Amino acid sequence: MAHSHSHSPSPQPGDGNGRRLLLAFLITAGFMVVEAIGGLISGSLALLADAGHMLTDTAALMFALLAVQFAKRPPNSRHTFGWLRLTTLAAFVNAIALVLITVWIVWEAFQRFNHPQPVAGGMMMTIAVAGLLANILSFWILHRGSEEKNLNVRAAALHVMGDLLGSVGAIVAAIVILTTGWTPIDPILSVVVSCLVLRSAWRLLKESVNELLEGAPGSLDISALKRGLRREIPEVRDVHHVHVWLVGEKPIMTLHVHVIPPHDHDALLGRIQHYLEHHYQIAHATIQMEYQPCSGPECHLNEAQAAHDHHHHH
Repeated sequence: MAHSHSHSPSPQPGDGNGRRLLLAFLITAGFMVVEAIGGLISGSLALLADAGHMLTDTAALMFALLAVQFAKRPPNSRHTFGWLRLTTLAAFVNAIALVLITVWIVWEAFQRFNHPQPVAGGMMMTIAVAGLLANILSFWILHRGSEEKNLNVRAAALHVMGDLLGSVGAIVAAIVILTTGWTPIDPILSVVVSCLVLRSAWRLLKESVNELLEGAPGSLDISALKRGLRREIPEVRDVHHVHVWLVGEKPIMTLHVHVIPPHDHDALLGRIQHYLEHHYQIAHATIQMEYQPCSGPECHLNEAQAAHDHHHHH
């Protein structure tokens, strides 16, 4: 799919991402199979943990690839935002898969503490080093693409980062087993690897759930935004019915603004839009301007809140 675009004069930023993701996907999927077989043959849980990592990693890359394809689909009358939300859903599913794998590995590690199993250190070492190199390669491929701040490419790079540490864990375990023959290091390090995975899974879960629940971007303070608008634009009396949410990481906003009737309606609207874009990077805002004070149950809530804010900041 990706290569058909290469001869167009100006490729979209998404195409580079797609090509990078595909490459990283193939490398990771290949090595996941190698590590899983190696882990089973050598009896190493740390290798299996790393392969488990790589499995979610492969899934992450696959979701991200799909997401890049879906993001190319133009919005239509039914899906007015296109398919951008699908990427968020993919990140969410992916985070849950990571949590489940972590739970399984920790459980398996406890079993192994009670019944230590022999581990073929030499084979483990070879595969772990190969896995590390594969990870470094795909991390490097992805990291060059992550300046576009795409949640999925970032998620995929995060995964591969976790994998790097996983492979390092497996290498350390192999060294210990080769030099001292102490096999419990294998389950110990598999648990350490799992904790790293869990951390990135948790962050991913939080971000994607916030987006799916129509949460405002974490960095946005709505009461500060209201105060700022009233302060910067003297015609603005009151701001209410503010809603901000994210679609495919782009903030979208609707708000009602009670204004002193302006001479030039469009110029005032332009100033409000410029303020939102300039201070909050909100390019897609729908603004309803009103010349009468707000009437209705939600307005009193807003007034009480505004009075409360006012009281707090003076």
